[in-house]
Amino acid sequence: MNDRNASASPEHRGDREEIARLLPTPAEWGLPREQHLRHKDTLMRHIDRDLTAVRIRRERRLLRPALLAPATALTLACALTAGIALTDGDRDGDGRMPRAAATDIQPAAALLDRISDATSRQSTVSVRDDQFVYTREKIREADLTSGRAVVGPLRGHETWVAQDPKPLHKLGLVRADGETLPINAEFGDTEGTPAGFSRPTYGWLASLPGDPDNLLAHLYANTPRAEGRERHQAVFEQIGSLLGGFTPPRTAAALYRAAAKIPGVTEAPRARDAIGRQGLGIARVDTRYGIRTEWVFDSDDFTFLGSRSVLTADTSYGRAGTLLSSSAELEHAVVDTAGQRPGAADRTSTGGES
Repeated sequence: MNDRNASASPEHRGDREEIARLLPTPAEWGLPREQHLRHKDTLMRHIDRDLTAVRIRRERRLLRPALLAPATALTLACALTAGIALTDGDRDGDGRMPRAAATDIQPAAALLDRISDATSRQSTVSVRDDQFVYTREKIREADLTSGRAVVGPLRGHETWVAQDPKPLHKLGLVRADGETLPINAEFGDTEGTPAGFSRPTYGWLASLPGDPDNLLAHLYANTPRAEGRERHQAVFEQIGSLLGGFTPPRTAAALYRAAAKIPGVTEAPRARDAIGRQGLGIARVDTRYGIRTEWVFDSDDFTFLGSRSVLTADTSYGRAGTLLSSSAELEHAVVDTAGQRPGAADRTSTGGES
């Protein structure tokens, strides 16, 4: 068969080349995975908001204006029931830490207290501003673009995150699916992204309040807000995003004790990470959206193993129990150069698959 490009006239080939020059260049990987998911969440909320009026008329039910799934009648009932117990600090969205009945959190608090004690005895790591924190993990996620949760395969994922506290345009590197790509500053940060919630460096984490009450108040006041998002869940997941890796022991211990004070936090006895390691679990259900988020800890030394999230009710995206995301922390290290894998002396492994 003749090559159609070869047989095209010079004039037509010139047209194609001109059109190709006008097309935008492929975008780089612009965000770490967690920030990418947050921006995806915002995009899906805008899409769902435009469709809500039509769906309400057709289905006469409240839909979830967010990334993962619409709320069912069961989820809505749970949200309304939970809302009765919430204080004005959550309903008014003023950032205050709400109070909760002690009986609601005692079992989880006891476990988190043990985890906090074990964490506080760990050694502090020396990390310079010119170094990078390396993380190797396994992740598994559901693709929702088809309107159904299609769970993908287990994938390897490596990141190198710059520890320089100054605003940066190049935040590090990510290696996944055979590609190594830059992690760029957050969209709109023309001056660069400084150390903070969206780029938690070791030094920034060490600067957080060490008192659990003060830390929790700081989290409620400063955790980024999302339209329609339950404040307790937002803070719980913000804490989860800071766990694992190289978190200063003092800060990690305070984070665990702070998490115990969030209403609705419970134990998850059968929690497993992405590679099937069963451990001690801490969980919270987002009753507005029907999603359960779990943290998994080693049952012997209380090391953070990973996390996962699942649907808690049948939705148009999937049935209750459908996996939405899971991770398994495998290795952490401090290295001098982005892209450098750690040597034996640098490694901190969480066990399991290597």
